[in-house]
Amino acid sequence: MRLEQLQAFLAVAETGSFQQAARKCGVTQSTISRQIQGLETALGLPLFHRSAQAKLTIGGERFFPHARKIYQEWQIAQQELADLLAGKQPELCVAAIHSVCAYCLPPVLQKFVQNYPEVQLRVTSLGSDRALKVLKDGLVDIALVMNNRFLTASPEMVVEILYNEPLEILMAANHPLTQYETVPWAELGRYPQVVFKDGYGMQRLVQEQFERRGIKLKVALELNTLDAFRGVVRQGEQIALLPQLALVEASNDPSLAIRPLATGSGFSEPPLTRQVVLVTTRDRLLLPPIKHFYEIARKLVPVQFAELTRKKLCNTFTLKGRHTFS
Repeated sequence: MRLEQLQAFLAVAETGSFQQAARKCGVTQSTISRQIQGLETALGLPLFHRSAQAKLTIGGERFFPHARKIYQEWQIAQQELADLLAGKQPELCVAAIHSVCAYCLPPVLQKFVQNYPEVQLRVTSLGSDRALKVLKDGLVDIALVMNNRFLTASPEMVVEILYNEPLEILMAANHPLTQYETVPWAELGRYPQVVFKDGYGMQRLVQEQFERRGIKLKVALELNTLDAFRGVVRQGEQIALLPQLALVEASNDPSLAIRPLATGSGFSEPPLTRQVVLVTTRDRLLLPPIKHFYEIARKLVPVQFAELTRKKLCNTFTLKGRHTFS
């Protein structure tokens, strides 16, 4: 059974004439006749009495309400898809890591809302691995996260690198590690670590880096908020390996200190960074609001990150000049 057969059946039933049905559908009368015959063959029953006026048979009468419902549902489906392609979607869901939500997304959100005021924008702060999983499950449209190539390597994923973010050590202002301008990796193994909970890409990255160097990671606590990290580290000997944006507020706190990691120690490598990416799926990029958000984020987030990094470095140099980090 084909859609044009249903359309022909409904046109004949409503007009009572094969000729008028042909005019209504914009085809020839012989085409209408063939479509009705094909439908009757598929159903196994005659649908019309062939007389001066085409009247429904008992089979046609039973079939009519079902045919009308099927055709109406098809029209509704067509309209909904046409609305999607025209940018008329009710909401757009975004998942992002906390630091991106706090420091990089606000200008993106503001610009999107100005351009698509009728689209309800929903933003959720999630760990990177969790955000990528809910994207794959279709629960969000876009993710801004730390890259996990095991979750972004599939062909349907579209991945744009936004920036590479250095990792640094957060510690109490009176911590023994403040004696170092750059903290050697070997020293990190001497102190208990505060790490992100499971589902956060940072936990995986920290574990991998310690294992790579053969250093035992002493996990004291697992947390998932930056306020909690600062509060715990401030109290004693625990330290945390965190990305730069997660340390923006800590850089202004005189009870805390931040140190970069030393490179070398047998490893010829640049400073340790995490890669932050913008991810969606190819089918979603066909929809104007999602494509628009993607393009705005692709352009503005790296600029916002660079500006925040510049301000943080300027602030750090100022504080060092006042011996705050000595």
